[in-house]
Amino acid sequence: TISVMKNVLAEAEVEEFIPKDFAIYDLPQFLNTLSLYKDADIDVSTNPNFAHIKSGTHQRSKYFFSDPSVIIAPPEKEMTLPSEEVTFNLNEDQLTKIMKSSSILSLPDLSVVGSEGVTKLVVNDRKNDTSNEFAIVVSQTDKNFSFNFKMENIKLVSGSYQVAISSKNLAKFYNPDYKLTYFIALEPDSNYG
Repeated sequence: TISVMKNVLAEAEVEEFIPKDFAIYDLPQFLNTLSLYKDADIDVSTNPNFAHIKSGTHQRSKYFFSDPSVIIAPPEKEMTLPSEEVTFNLNEDQLTKIMKSSSILSLPDLSVVGSEGVTKLVVNDRKNDTSNEFAIVVSQTDKNFSFNFKMENIKLVSGSYQVAISSKNLAKFYNPDYKLTYFIALEPDSNYG
């Protein structure tokens, strides 16, 4: 899937067999609908207009497909980073703290900063010099950089990630437990070196 602004792309490998192509306009809404079920059965073949979602005999949902022409489709070719200047592991606890601090302090930005021998994640408001901030060290480094993201683009499934960032303003977040990859565009004011 790809965001409307084309600045976030997500890929996942799933074990389930999906018998036909269909379009979902709001993937987070669809996934949240599935979260209502403990063990959902999804039938996409019976009706051409919607999926039947059920669990046992007491819970049912009808989720309508979207017209494929209104969906922004991801590129057909496999996405890769042009280079990997910075890499680190981001564990689930660190990710949770980053997300929570952004919400609690109403901070719109995330910067991955390399300075003074460490790589740290800094949640702040880059347009406000007197902004509150939250920072957490994630690794050691001998490089200087500042890679900037909008927090609104950091909508990751909970878990731990292997992160790689390219100086070409693109980052990759890979969760090996879910075989889930996000490619997220950096803000243009990012710098390396």
